[in-house]
This record gives sequence, structure tokens and C-alpha cells, in this order.
Amino acid sequence: MKHSGTHRHTVGGARTLMRSTLLTGCAAVTLAAFWKAPAAQAQTVVSSHTIVTPTPTPVSALMGNSPHVTLVKGSRSSGIGLPNPDAIRQPANSALPANGIPLFPSEGMAPIGVRPIVPSGDKNAALQVELDPVSQAEGPSALLPAWLDAQRTHDMPDAYYVPTGGSGHLIPQLMPFRNRLKEKGFSFSFSYKGEWMGLFSGGLPNEKGNSYVHELTLQSTFDLGKMSSNLEGWSVHTLVMERAGKAYQNRVGESYVALQEVYTLSGHVAAHLVDMYAEKKFRDNTMDIIFGRMSLTHVFATSPLLCTFQVTCSAPAALKQNPALSVYPKATWGARLRFRPTRDTALQVGAYSVSKLADNPSGWAWGAEDATGLSLPIEFTWQPFLTRNRLPGHYVVGYAHDTTRYADKLASALPAAVANTIPGIRSAPSDMFWLETDQMVYRLGGKNQMAGGYLMAGYVHVTPRAVNVSDQAYAGFSLSGLIPSRVSDRLGVLWSWYKVSNRRRGSEILAQDYGYSLGNGVYGIQNDSHVIEAYYAINALPGLLIQPEFQYMIHPGETHNIPNSAAMGLKVIANL
Repeated sequence: MKHSGTHRHTVGGARTLMRSTLLTGCAAVTLAAFWKAPAAQAQTVVSSHTIVTPTPTPVSALMGNSPHVTLVKGSRSSGIGLPNPDAIRQPANSALPANGIPLFPSEGMAPIGVRPIVPSGDKNAALQVELDPVSQAEGPSALLPAWLDAQRTHDMPDAYYVPTGGSGHLIPQLMPFRNRLKEKGFSFSFSYKGEWMGLFSGGLPNEKGNSYVHELTLQSTFDLGKMSSNLEGWSVHTLVMERAGKAYQNRVGESYVALQEVYTLSGHVAAHLVDMYAEKKFRDNTMDIIFGRMSLTHVFATSPLLCTFQVTCSAPAALKQNPALSVYPKATWGARLRFRPTRDTALQVGAYSVSKLADNPSGWAWGAEDATGLSLPIEFTWQPFLTRNRLPGHYVVGYAHDTTRYADKLASALPAAVANTIPGIRSAPSDMFWLETDQMVYRLGGKNQMAGGYLMAGYVHVTPRAVNVSDQAYAGFSLSGLIPSRVSDRLGVLWSWYKVSNRRRGSEILAQDYGYSLGNGVYGIQNDSHVIEAYYAINALPGLLIQPEFQYMIHPGETHNIPNSAAMGLKVIANL
């Protein structure tokens, strides 16, 4: 009866969290219509008659300097008008050209974990950065009021799809050399990411102190179309990294939640192979396929916004524990197809080999991987653009089925001889569900996706039989330009909740009742934990980001036996 009550509590909590997440997304959409940028409230705005004009916005004015975007003829005009010029003005240290569209390849992408932007195989495609929609119709956005929907009559120009403004380069003297290579079809980015965290309160006894980790990343792109006209639209991407150091969650007593982005899975080798895959855009730039060696969390269940926080990069922790998602920098063989059914939606599906996270730690020993099953993820995104300032939102629903049969977590804390006597224990495949939402509520600093302030929330559920952490919820915000003179700086705060699987918790209760040890790294019957993370990201120089960090963990180790922990630190990202 005790376990049944725990299960009912978990299911009820999950439903409550789902409702809370959906309400947060609805609130963000509403706020987007009324929230003004902090640094632009007193600025000049477009006159009111521009907003209510019944004629479509001129293409030349709306699209800026993007010559390859054309207006889609529609039966109705959005009547939204031009963006506020102060909201879309780029900061002086932006690495993007004046029109907001990155030169191939996009400068400064590697430091924040975003894949390089590749050109379309169709030179006449409407959008060279983002895929063109298969249908010129709208999806869910058609249900919005016309005054709120910026996509009512046309697709967005390239600049609005750029995932970041870029950080530039610390050594601009290399640009002539880089440009010569780019003309021949080769480009690269070399970056450093260091994370120092100091535990000053709580955690395990006598463990207060400092921890440092870093990674060096070399990312390269081969534009095969420039190397041979027969390979137009093809590109090859590689990513090699080196990681070193020891993350501080061991001081806290936490074994499930990675409190730092740079933590493990790098194999302690000088050059760990992460990515080596080919990409092709086809069918008139409406479909994109990639295949080869890659991490799923470069593609599924991630975003540049999530990766501004340490605890959710490259994906929420509840997903990263499952081998089926091949969390960065762990790579696997696979393929993914992506397309946009309508102007405001995207759909991607994939198929990936599954192996243990500990297999092939260097990334190069492909023959050492023991495939255990197949991971089949699918992800749907609704991406509306709201109001005249084109405020993007991302409402992502994903699901993945892993055919691998995982041992039942109800047996995980028990000796095999005892576990075999307990009815109901069996191996089973794993299923993962994720809901990730964010909505820009004001625009400031350009047309790209990160030029503004966001509200965000999400929920993750994984089959409790197969994992230690079955549920995760998060909510927070990331705001740019709170200091008027620092338009590209960001302040972020995120709360995350982690729920231990009822099967894992039940195993610990049985082990304690039988008088067995719970094992290393477990300090009591586990239930849940919370992490509050806050940062202030400073674009100090072109190519240099300095980000002070604060983290507070409630119930470390998912028990009540360890004092709540507090840590402060510094994150530095440099793009050479």
C-alpha cells in the first residue's frame, strides 16, 4: 500500500506539472503582446497608423537587406506593421552583418553548442539559413488573432531564424586566412569553455572547496558544393574536443544531476571525436537530412537558450541519463530528417544505434561499441512569431522509443538472489517524453533568436522501470539588456525539479527493510531534489563571454540527509 500511494502521488504531481507548464506557455504568449524591452521603453516607436494599416508591409522594408526572401501571397494582411527600429538595432559588438544574416559559416557558433549553419542546395531558395516550408499555409498560428500573428501573410526572413548573434573572434587577425579557406569550402572554429565552481555552504562534510573543468573544441565544416559542382548542397561536419577536470557535484553528494555542463563522457583523451556526419538539403530546400556519427542532443531536446544554463545543457538531466539519447559529447551512428510542414511548424524524425554510455570513451573506437537497440525519436515544434517585433516562441513536444531492454530499477539496490524472488521484476524497453517551451516577451538588440528576453518552462518523463530519475520539470527566464548600455548581456534564472523513479525508490526501501547497504553515493532513501541556477552573461569582448554563476541545491542526493548546498563560480567561453 505504501508503494501504491507513492505511485499515485507521482502521477498526480506529473499531471500538475504538465498543467503548470502549459499555463506558463500561455502566459508567455499573452505577455509577449504587452511586454516592452527594458532599454527600449522610452525609445522612438513606429507611429500608430503603421500598426493598423490594412495593406501588407513592403517586402523591402520588412526584409531589410535579405534579397532572396519573397513575400508569400495571402488572402489577408497581418496588419502588424514594421518592427520597432530600436528593438532590431544590432549592438556594436555583433558578429553578424548589418542585415542580420550570417556569412557561411556563421561566426562564433561553436562556443554555445549550436551546429554550423549551412547553405541551401537551391540557390533560388527563399531562405538560405532556415528550411523553406513544404506548404505555404500556417499551422496553429492561424488560430491567433491577426494583430498577434506576424506570419499571417509571409514567412520570416533569414535573420529571424539565426539562433544567436555570435560572439566574434578573439584574434581578428586570422580573418583573412579564414576567409581564404572559406572560399575554398573549408571553415573552422576553435573554442575554450572553462567552468570553475566553489562550494561554500552545505553539501558533504569537509568537502567545501573549488572545482574546475574545461573543454577545448575544434569544429569544422566542409562545403562540398564549393569543392565540386556535382556536390551542391552537401556539407560535412566534424567536432573534436578535449575535456579535463572534475565537476563539483561530487562535493555536494549528487550522483544523478550534472551541475556543470562540462563534466564527463569525454574519455580523458586529447582528441575525443564527437561529430562526423554529412548533411544535405534537398527538395527545393524544404528537407534536410544528416547521417553519420553524432550526438542526439545536438539535434533533439535542446536549444541555444537551454544551453545558457549549466544544468540543462545540452539537454535536461532526466534525458541525459538514458543511453538512448546519446548525450553530447557521446556520439553514435544515426540519421535524422527534418522539414517544415507549414510556415510555423517543424518536424524531425531519426533513427540511432544505442550502446552503453561507457562504451567507446574516446569516440574513435567504433568497433568497441556493443549495440543494444535502436532509438527512434520524433519531435514536433510550433514556432510562432508574435506582434510587430516578431517575437519567436518555441513549443516543442518530443517522444523517443528505445528498443533496448533495460534491467528493472526495482532490482537495482538488491542482491540478484533477493531480486529474483520479488514478483513483477522484468526488463523492458524505454520511452521518453519531453515538453520544452519558451517565448520571447520583448525584442532588443537585433533580429536573431537570442536578441531579447524569454520566459521558459518544460517537463520530461522517462519510463520509471528503466531509469533512476523519471521526471523533471523546470521554469525560468533569460533576459537581455537589463542594463541599457549592455544590450547583449543576459540575466538568467532557472528552477529545476528532479523526481527519483518510483521503481528505484521502491528498491531502496526494500534493501533497507532487508538490511542491505544502499550502495556508494546513496545517502538515504531517495525522493526528489531541486536546483536553482542564476547567471549573468557578459559579452566582454568580441569572442569572449564571462558568466558569473550561482547554484543552490535543495535535498542534494535526492535525500534529506545532506544539507542544502550553495556554490558560486565563473564560466568563461572564448572563441579564437
